[in-house]
Order: sequence, then structure tokens, then C-alpha cells
Amino acid sequence: MPAIFRTTLALLLSTFLLTDGFCQTTANKYKKSAVGTNDAVELWLTDPTDSILFKREKVVQSGVSNQSPTIKINKLQAYQSIDGFGYALTGGSAMLINKMTPAGRAKLLHELFTTQGNAIGVSYLRISVGSSDLDDHVFSYDDLPKSENDPELKKFSLANDEGNLIPVLKQILAINPKIKILISPWSPPAWMKTNEETYGGNLKPEYYKTYAQYFVKYINGMAARGIRIDALTIQNEPLNPKNNPSMVMEAPQQADFIANNLGPALAAAELKTKIILYDHNADRPDYPISILDNKEAAKYVDGSAFHLYGGKIDALSTVHNAHPDKALYFTEQWVGSPGNLKNELKFHVKEIIIGATRNWSRNVIEWNLAADQNQEPHTPGGCDRCLGAITITGDDVTRNPAYYIIAHAAKFVRPGSKRVESNLLPGLPNVAFVNPDGKLVLIVYNDDSSSRSFRIAFGKKAVSSALNAGAVGTYVLN
Repeated sequence: MPAIFRTTLALLLSTFLLTDGFCQTTANKYKKSAVGTNDAVELWLTDPTDSILFKREKVVQSGVSNQSPTIKINKLQAYQSIDGFGYALTGGSAMLINKMTPAGRAKLLHELFTTQGNAIGVSYLRISVGSSDLDDHVFSYDDLPKSENDPELKKFSLANDEGNLIPVLKQILAINPKIKILISPWSPPAWMKTNEETYGGNLKPEYYKTYAQYFVKYINGMAARGIRIDALTIQNEPLNPKNNPSMVMEAPQQADFIANNLGPALAAAELKTKIILYDHNADRPDYPISILDNKEAAKYVDGSAFHLYGGKIDALSTVHNAHPDKALYFTEQWVGSPGNLKNELKFHVKEIIIGATRNWSRNVIEWNLAADQNQEPHTPGGCDRCLGAITITGDDVTRNPAYYIIAHAAKFVRPGSKRVESNLLPGLPNVAFVNPDGKLVLIVYNDDSSSRSFRIAFGKKAVSSALNAGAVGTYVLN
């Protein structure tokens, strides 16, 4: 037990035993619950100061009155539903997982996609339509020599995904058939673009209809392989032409594409895949708002997606306030190699796990699931410093900051949960949820420069706890 928890426990026990009106029997019951035999509260802790990495710890539990600040949870005030937490399963991630031995791969997938024991319960994945920049080469599903085109998509093929991504997805679905999958393209086939390159350029207007059918073929092709696509974003980072692959799609272009092509195409094909706008930084909330203001486009749209490489996380609430009938999603945030757990917890837990969900996001996806010890594979011009949530070297697995960041939410805040009201205290950002089974989950980060003691009040119960500076705790409250 960390020193701060031993100290807090001793102080609270002393207070408890000296309080008038408590008999020895009650005191003995308190001491029993304090050493963890009562399951009314469960704490999972990551504390860089004490080198504790996502470990179940003891929690002081009682109705003792003290002067510590109190986080009050009101489960009667509910907000958005939660779809899940997880990672981008890039083509490179799938390749590394698929190269593991069957036993090593099965062990890893069980750890990632179940909630048993110390497993972290990933419940949401993002995959690329064609290659992302974290594949070992650039590809689409209809690549042709220069000057050729295929408007009827007769040469469309998912062959590039058959080697690694599709087999790994099938194994994941065997473990968790209900996992949600979001798809995002980095670029359409080069022949559809104004510059006929895999990076930059725009979608040629004459291929809007063809590109809509490209999505339909992809979704149906994956369905034929037993892989259901829950949602799509139309373009990863539509204002970033510098990646390889990439494409620019300004808001008026995206609105036109949705209203007149993609929306009608999905409807005609009787596909229920959700359409999600934007998929870029929080510095441009005007982009999704302008499309949602377009009634012809908006009728096909489920919501908007954000990254946080620019802007502030409360931009999600700006979009929510403008269109409260539409959903919000958080679809990407990277950790740069070599990674620093203390620094990454501060940003990712405070701003994204807590910040995004307090600003109406239904999910959080970190970038990316896996890379090797050299931050490979990646495309020429792709990200060469993207640290995976795990590093895979043969069958050896190293768990990196994003692993713990997502674990603190994914394992406990299950799909179908709802965010509920909790008050914010200075230096203790937090967010609360109620699960479908009625259990409450509270995620707290100590953003102060020193250790903090606090109480958690929920219903007629209360629990006392403490966190070191820079530590994050997930509390499961029965």
C-alpha cells in the first residue's frame, strides 16, 4: 500500500475511533472494511510517483465526518450515453498482432478485449478505409496506373486487408461480438483526386457518386466477412494535406457529398452505418456546425468527431449547444515516442478521458493500438514517432501510456453507460458514469502539486480516499 494511503487510513481510523457515539462493534466493522473485505467500493490506481500501474488498491470506506473536500455524484442527473473506449487498430497494429504466435496473440487479445481479471475491456475500435499512415505501404481498394480510372468500381477489392486486419478483427469479434467499429479513410483512390496523388488534393466532383459507392462496397464487403461497421467518418483530418495518405475536404464539399451522395447511397443500400462529420481538431467547431446547419446534409448525420492537436476540448460543447440533437465523438489523440507516463496522464486523462466525456463525447479513441520497438510500420511520410499503446516485439508486449489511459475508462465504463453529474473541485478533475447494471464509476485525476485527500458522496453512502500528485484513480461504487 502506498505511503499516502497508509497515512490516510491511520488518520481516518483514529478519527473514527475517537468520535462519540460509535461502539467498539462498529469500530471493528470499519476496520474490516478499511482493509478491503467489503466490496462496496473498488479502486484501480495508476500512480507514477509510487510506480503503480493500473493496480487494484485498498480504499478507506466509511461515513466518517471529516473536513476533506467532497465529490458529490448525482446519478439522477444523466447526460449522454457512452459507446465505448479504445484504440485505432491500424493496419500496422494488425500486422504485428498477426505475426505473434497463436498462444501469444490469444493471450494479448484476451487481455485487451475482455474485462476478466486485469484485462482492460476495450470496447471501441477505429480502422482505416484503405491504408492509414501506419500501414507498411499506401493503398486503396481500387488502385490503378496513372491516367486510368474505374467509375463503376469493377476492380474494387479488399485483398490488402485479407492478410492481417480482417483475420485479427475476426478474432476480436469472437471475443467481443458487440465491439463497435468506426471506419475512417485517409484518402480515396488517387485517380478520384484533383492531384492524382495519395496525399493532399481534393475529391473530383465527378467522382462524388463513385466515392459514395466505394463506402457502400466497403461496408457490404466487411459485413460479408462478419464485420459490422457501426459508424464512419468521411475523411480523417480533412484540413491536413501533409500526411501520406491524406486529402483535403472543406466543409462545403463535405456537406455536398453527404447531402447529395453518401447519405442517399447508404439509405438506398439500407445500411444503418452512422455518418459522422469532420474528424479533426477542436480549433474549428465552425466546420461541423456549418454542415449541421445545412438541413439536407444534417438529416443524414449522426454527429461530429474531434481530435485535440489544436483548440480546446470545450469546443465539443460549442457544437453540442448549437445542435444538441447530434452526437459528439473523440476519435484520435497520439502519444509521441518515447512517452512519459506522468505527462501523458496529465494531458490525456484530464483533457480527454475526463474532458471529452464532460463535453458530451460518447467515446474516446487513442492513436494507435500497437507499433514495434522502432515505431514501425508506417508509410513513407507517415508518422515515425507514434508510440503504440503497446509495443510488440515478437511475442513480447510492453505496455505504454495510452494502454493505462484507456484502461482506466474502458474496463469499468461499459457501453450503454451514461455520464452523470459530479461536481468539480479545484485540482481534482473528475467524471462520473452509471453503468447498465447500476454501478457508479468515478474517474479522478489529482492535478495538484501535492497529495490530496477527498471524500466521494453517492446516494446515502460516502467513501474517503487520497491520491498522490499526478495519480489517477477509477472508483467503482456499489
